[in-house]
Amino acid sequence: MLLELFLGFLKIGLFSFGGAYGAIPLIREAVLQYGWLDDEKLSYMIAVSESTPGPIMVNMATYIGNSQAGIAGALIATVAVVLPAFLIVIILLALLKGFVKNPKVQTVLSSVKACVIGIVLATGLFMIITNCFGNVMKISFDLTAIIITVILFAIYYSAKRVKKNGISPIILICISAVIGVLVYGWK
Repeated sequence: MLLELFLGFLKIGLFSFGGAYGAIPLIREAVLQYGWLDDEKLSYMIAVSESTPGPIMVNMATYIGNSQAGIAGALIATVAVVLPAFLIVIILLALLKGFVKNPKVQTVLSSVKACVIGIVLATGLFMIITNCFGNVMKISFDLTAIIITVILFAIYYSAKRVKKNGISPIILICISAVIGVLVYGWK
């Protein structure tokens, strides 16, 4: 179990570009492949990870590791997901101090940024579709989730029109949590 946690989260740490939202498809694949969580519990875990302090990937790795193998599993999964980025940053800082200013490198980084935006957008759309309409394979209709999503979009875009910068993501997450607890806590 500990080796599976290490290898699963090491793969996520190695191949996730663009941060946590870009890693969600990889996390989903690993979690379902190893049977650590089902789709529904994974969606809840993503929501909880977004609502708690700290990076989403680290929160998810810690939670899944703990749920599968206790404190040792939490430590191993967390170290495994962070290790690749840590080592890459250390190596890059040592080797490429002036390299980043090169126009060709800037072009590559801009291209990667566009790919990451696409991955994050696809993940967000997948989560909206899954949460509002159920499993993609068996279409169901969750009117409550759709109404909450519309309310959150309305709050976000209303605040954007009033304030140039819009609403703080932290406030939006808190509003989402309150609405979720009020609506789903009573069911």
